[in-house]
Amino acid sequence: MKKATRLLRFEDAWLPNLAAWTYMLSAYVGGFAAILADSLWLNAAGVLLLAHGMVIAAYFIHECAHDSLFRLPINNHRFGEALLWICGASYSDYEAIRLKHVRHHLDRADVVSFDFRTRLLHYPKLLKTIQVLEWFYIPALEIMMHALVVVLPFVKESRRYLRRRVVTVLLLRIAFFGALASISLKVLLLYPLAYMIFLTVMRFMDVHQHTYDVHETLDFSREAQVKQYDRAFESRNTYSNLISEKYPWLNLLVLNFAYHNVHHDQQIQPWYRLPGLHAKLYGEDRTQVLMFSDLARSYHRYRVARVLNGDPADLDVKHDAGRTFIGVDGVSFLTAH
Repeated sequence: MKKATRLLRFEDAWLPNLAAWTYMLSAYVGGFAAILADSLWLNAAGVLLLAHGMVIAAYFIHECAHDSLFRLPINNHRFGEALLWICGASYSDYEAIRLKHVRHHLDRADVVSFDFRTRLLHYPKLLKTIQVLEWFYIPALEIMMHALVVVLPFVKESRRYLRRRVVTVLLLRIAFFGALASISLKVLLLYPLAYMIFLTVMRFMDVHQHTYDVHETLDFSREAQVKQYDRAFESRNTYSNLISEKYPWLNLLVLNFAYHNVHHDQQIQPWYRLPGLHAKLYGEDRTQVLMFSDLARSYHRYRVARVLNGDPADLDVKHDAGRTFIGVDGVSFLTAH
């Protein structure tokens, strides 16, 4: 195990990580192979596999951002950069993604460079289009946020340094999908479908994990933060949205990201330890645990209203989360703006 600890941060990390990496790559590569096949059943399976492979890759980026995967930060950086390609988020700079997420933890807020909610009100046609698409369960707002990663370097001076990266990635991805389309045109329909499922899963896990304030301070130092919040505030406004308490293995579908309170309590702890730590720290205390059924109800009920919503901090969501907790959109750690 001495050699292992020189690479991975924790001695017990090899088995769970190798198993997860094997599945992630198999789902991603196998998903593409399946959507290129002639069989419609294989196509359907391929869409789900591809989407889930991207989900697991995204949550490994989250692990890298906390340096909880590899011992050396440079290895977390390199692996995180590679995973951005799997997630279709390689237009972003990994370091910018990491810093945004670190600020989320340090400032105990949703820290952004601009709040799209106030901007969208000035574009009523765009807002209406997004709301209509969201009614049909198309994650239009998330698509817009990812599209802005491509656009902002050409309109915002502080993102100018990303122009060459965006153009290079765009050309490479066009070439990649052009090659796949020469095998089967299905990829031009089925990959976007898989990607929308991926975005939907990621958003579902994000929208109800916090009742944090949104601050437009990402482009400034921490001293520019409007307010400072303490650990008690963080604990009150952070929720664990477990897929299942009865069958904990189901939370592996999102790499245990649902154990969000214990993650905020112990940010360096790796994904595979979170269920045990959750049980040890909280036991039967379910104060900050929200039911999956309630959150699914809320996700459906407020899918249009959520576009412009920002829940106030310290909102009482426990009595009926399905009715009172609308949630917040556009806070993905994959979009560094």
